[in-house]
This record gives sequence, C-alpha cells and structure tokens, in this order.
Amino acid sequence: MRFMDRRDAGQRLAGRLAGLKGVNTVVLALPRGGVPVAYQVAHALGVPLEVMLVRKLGVPIEPEIAMGAIAEGPEGGEPVVVLDEATLSALRISPTEVDRVIAGEAQELDRRRRLYRGGRPAPDLAGKTAILVDDGIATGAT
Repeated sequence: MRFMDRRDAGQRLAGRLAGLKGVNTVVLALPRGGVPVAYQVAHALGVPLEVMLVRKLGVPIEPEIAMGAIAEGPEGGEPVVVLDEATLSALRISPTEVDRVIAGEAQELDRRRRLYRGGRPAPDLAGKTAILVDDGIATGAT
C-alpha cells in the first residue's frame, strides 16, 4: 500500500484502528519518522501520544545490519537489550564488540530520553492497549 506522506499514512491507519477509540489505549511513536504518523492516529482516536525510545544495535562493520536493539527500561530503569544470537554467531561478533555498540547506543538513548521527555518518566502501560507506530520497516529487527 502506498501513501502520499506520513500524514496520509497515519490517517489511514487510524481508520483501521477506529475500534480502539475510547478504549484504554495509548499510541507509542518511534522517533523520529513514526511521530507524524502516530500523531494522526492518536489525534483521530482521542488517546495519548507518547514516544517509545528504541535504538537499533548495528553490526560493527555494517551498522545498517541489526544485531539487536536497545530500549528504555520501565520507570527509568536499566535499558532493555535484545540480541539476535543468530546474527552474532553468523558474523562472529565478539562480546567486546557487542558491549561497545551497546554502550554507544545507550548514550544516544539517554540523550534522546532527556531531549524528548524533558524529565518526564516513560509512560505507564500497565493495563493499557499500546499501539506502536513507526513510519516503515527495513529489517524489522528493532
């Protein structure tokens, strides 16, 4: 399906999710590209919009290839790291290299948390329906 722009995509997605209007729902946007799409969804459904901070963990020799992801932890806790063991094994990526990439992306995640949240905590999602919105998919690994 093709869209004119992110606004169009968000409006069409909102139409498909109309059944969640008025339900205990929150829309989570993956910055940056997912924010304009998610805004349209949240606005149409009349539900809160929050950012979900996640960073791809790129393979050291080819950063566009994902070997995992790191996301902000609940209630400002430690970040959550998910690794693709098959990729790590196939590309023979050492634990030292993995740790280096994680450390770099954790710093960027923290910078974005301060920038986007301005001291506000991550949203409490307990008991809510969360709609996670991005503007596209490349590898699907994040």
